[in-house]
Amino acid sequence: METDLYDEFGNYIGPELDSDEDDDLETDDRDADEADEDEDDEPADADEDVPGMEVVLHEDKKYYPTAEEVYGPEVETLVQEEDAQPLTEPIIKPVRNKQFTLMEQELPSTVYDMEFLADLMDSPELIRNVTLCGHLHHGKVKNSLRYTDILFTEQERGVGIKSTPVTMVLPDSRGKSFLFNIMDTPGHVNFSDEVTSGIRLSDGIVLFIDAAEGVMLNTERLIKHAVQERLAITICINKVDRLIVELKLPPTDAYYKLRHIVDEVNAMLSTYSTDENLVVSPLLGNVCFASSQYCVCFTLGSFAKIYSDTYGDINYTEFAKRLWGDIYFNPKTRRFTKKAPTSNSQRSFVEFVLEPLYKILSQVVGDCDTSLPRVLDELGIHLVKEELKLNIRPLLRLVCKRFFGEFTGFVDMCVQHIPSPQGGAKNKIEHSYTGGLDSDLGEAMAECDPDGPLMCHTTKMYSTEDGVQFHAFGRVLSGTIQAGQPVKVLGENYTLEDEEDSQVCTVGRLWINVARYQIEVNRVPAGNWVLIEGCDQPIVKTATITEPRGNEEAQIFRPLKFNTASVIKIAVEPVNPSELPKMLDGLRKVNKSYPSLTTKVEESGEHVILGTGELYLDCVMHDLRKMYSEIDIKVADPVVTFCETVVETSSLKCFAETPNKKNKITMIAEPLEKGLAEDIENEVVQITWNRKKLGEFFQTKYDWDLLAARSIWAFGPDTTGPNILVDDTLPSEVDKALLGSVKDSIIQGFQWGTREGPLCDEPIRNVKFKILDAVIAQEPLHRGGGQVIPTARRVVYSAFLMATPRLMEPYYFVEVQAPADCVSAVYTVLARRRGHVTQDAPIPGSPLYTIKAFIPAIDSFGFETDLRTHTQGQAFSLSVFHHWQIVPGDPLDKSIVIRPLEPQPAPHLAREFMIKTRRRKGLSEDVSISKFFDDPMLLELAKQDVVLNYPM
Repeated sequence: METDLYDEFGNYIGPELDSDEDDDLETDDRDADEADEDEDDEPADADEDVPGMEVVLHEDKKYYPTAEEVYGPEVETLVQEEDAQPLTEPIIKPVRNKQFTLMEQELPSTVYDMEFLADLMDSPELIRNVTLCGHLHHGKVKNSLRYTDILFTEQERGVGIKSTPVTMVLPDSRGKSFLFNIMDTPGHVNFSDEVTSGIRLSDGIVLFIDAAEGVMLNTERLIKHAVQERLAITICINKVDRLIVELKLPPTDAYYKLRHIVDEVNAMLSTYSTDENLVVSPLLGNVCFASSQYCVCFTLGSFAKIYSDTYGDINYTEFAKRLWGDIYFNPKTRRFTKKAPTSNSQRSFVEFVLEPLYKILSQVVGDCDTSLPRVLDELGIHLVKEELKLNIRPLLRLVCKRFFGEFTGFVDMCVQHIPSPQGGAKNKIEHSYTGGLDSDLGEAMAECDPDGPLMCHTTKMYSTEDGVQFHAFGRVLSGTIQAGQPVKVLGENYTLEDEEDSQVCTVGRLWINVARYQIEVNRVPAGNWVLIEGCDQPIVKTATITEPRGNEEAQIFRPLKFNTASVIKIAVEPVNPSELPKMLDGLRKVNKSYPSLTTKVEESGEHVILGTGELYLDCVMHDLRKMYSEIDIKVADPVVTFCETVVETSSLKCFAETPNKKNKITMIAEPLEKGLAEDIENEVVQITWNRKKLGEFFQTKYDWDLLAARSIWAFGPDTTGPNILVDDTLPSEVDKALLGSVKDSIIQGFQWGTREGPLCDEPIRNVKFKILDAVIAQEPLHRGGGQVIPTARRVVYSAFLMATPRLMEPYYFVEVQAPADCVSAVYTVLARRRGHVTQDAPIPGSPLYTIKAFIPAIDSFGFETDLRTHTQGQAFSLSVFHHWQIVPGDPLDKSIVIRPLEPQPAPHLAREFMIKTRRRKGLSEDVSISKFFDDPMLLELAKQDVVLNYPM
């Protein structure tokens, strides 16, 4: 480098150089010249560049072939950023087929054509809608298949959880075919809500009773429920074989046992029903005897028919009338008499029904090689050699099946004693429809008219086998529902004044449901049951489906009235908080799936599920986790709902002023008469009755004076809540017209107050609130709802707190079956859980005892497991909500100190329950009095020294 061309900093200071552009031009020219020369030299086809030698920018470089080049153009490829998806999830998930029910894909072969079944739907007089119900394991699911247990969980547990509809064609004893819509319902008391939804769609029930166990806890509840729903009642005494094989009773004793069951049922019917004619008896034909394990099912009529078929010329209907009761056959005169001809004569039922049955069983069980073939020949039953070599049970089943034939006796019983949809429609509509019968619509439903306006009542939602969507199941009461037609779905909150809860949907496909398979049809006329696709979106529990236009006067069918209450609650939350939307969607779905389930969000933000018992909530949680949300869910310890009540009259008149100081309301609270709360809840008395009828009821039944009885304003919360608001003001002291103008606002405040009481936000129960005085502003502006409603609520609270408030807890009725030597262990377990026994008695004709007891619901968790542990699994118990009872102790007693993790003595329980419930709901520990009392009221209290107990 020449030093004189650069300065000391290395900058160029020499002579000027030519510019770069000129250089570029020169090199271009040179390149062009060289290229020309190359072209001359090379052969003509080598005009491409040498591969791999091009200049490629860094961003355009291609190191790997693209996915399209590797896999071909028709393969979809997904590219994910490396942190966009967790490693636990595969990019392309395997396709999972979810299935929770056992469904047959093809229609199975039946002895009748499906077209014949569909044609029968058009003649309502040939249809019978029947619910099969009974106590747990009394044999409703007739065969070893358990065909109607279609959920996998039902099959694993061996207990029905959902009611399942089955539609089939059955012949009676004369060979005439009838279309039977049968609802098979669970027998466990926790699932009695499923029975309610089945009963609402039926015209009658067949009540199954185990011959060995007799009338049990749920049997009694079902009889009461069916009477309330005004259904025809028939009974089937099942498992007759147990009297012979297990209990080994002689025939006469077996007859007494069967008669005892019939008498017990009739005693209950006379208790619960006012109808003198409601009697069950084998003579009337509404009692049948069965043994589903051995294919035996007969009524007196169908057994008499076997005699007439064998011996000819017997009038079997007359013969059947002489087969029950104290009637004897005299072989010498060949007549039936009411007196026994000799001292050892048998009753006709024993002689003609039970003894042949005993003989068949003993022949098959005893000497099946030598004498059985001869006996079978006499009976006209032909078995091949392979069949004779069968084991005892299958052989017995086969012989009984051949001897008794089809179950025509059962069909006869249902056909004669359960009305057809046409015959039972009027009764059904009167009971379940909120509108009147005197409109055209009411008449169309009462006549079960297939050409009338469409009215369909749905009571159940069945999820598809993959648990993704729901189908609504209901009964068409008038008109004809068609696949693809637009319909209007009215929800439970729909009224003619407030039409918000209604939506127009399009019906998808329609099916007739037969447990494990479905028959698709394009229309279903009145009187039938139907499974509807496409209407599930707006329906939560029950719904009314009607025409979208032109049927504006249509009202809804009453929501279901359950014979039990959901008192156990659990709080749920997702393990992973980001999955909350999935859990909420799952909660919406289980809410549709279980009729009496309630889900709600507490003020503290926790999601609460209310159910009838432990097994019930266990099934709900299984469905929520596995079927509907597929996420991990945490469950808090179960608790129960409480109620708040008072035990005395308010110690002083409580008043409250509205915020604008223009109105003032004065009230007191006092306990209701015994039994009145239950009457209101069971709708024995209704607030919608006219003044006169309502007044008469309270005067005659509860000795109210005329004035008080005529001035009942409301029941609350809602229309059937167990509290009463009475206007006890006098016209001479209060301007009744002004008071009337704010009546609705005061009622609303009362409803709001009774829905969540002051002790721990639980409903108030069994309290009568009396308005004693009211000062109401003249100008409408000053007495608006915003002023009066919160004030009315506050005065309800203050009157309540002045009347010795107490907490109430739900009590369960428990029925335990155990052998005699386990009875003392049952007492021990109950005593540890504040339970008390009301009755223990031997079950007649069996080695077991029945123990009946009451136990607080909050102490019932784990009771069954505890009981089984203490009795080595020999005791079996069922518990069901029975009544509310006051918790011992004063919830507002500040002197009680609740120490953590220590069991409290009985007098401290109320305080403990209140504090823990308030903590759980995120409320302050104690009831703050200043929240519910005005300043002038506090001064009044201070004068009377009442403030001592309450925190300020």
